[in-house]
Amino acid sequence: MEGDIAEMGKFIGAGLATIGLGGAGIGVGNIAASYLSGALRNPSAAPGQLATLFVGIAFAEALGIFSFLIALLLMFAA
Repeated sequence: MEGDIAEMGKFIGAGLATIGLGGAGIGVGNIAASYLSGALRNPSAAPGQLATLFVGIAFAEALGIFSFLIALLLMFAA
């Protein structure tokens, strides 16, 4: 009985940790929308902001990957 409760706690914690994946998806969408909005407003400046776009997407996705890693650690560690 005690092992079942601990197992349930691990899976609930892993599920809660994956909320960060949804946040990363929303963040990437906001970054892309802002870039597109700026590029449509001033097309000549868009190529200069492309590197910033990719850096922003990389940071947002890194947070999602970290939350996925924490979920895996909660499920399979110890």
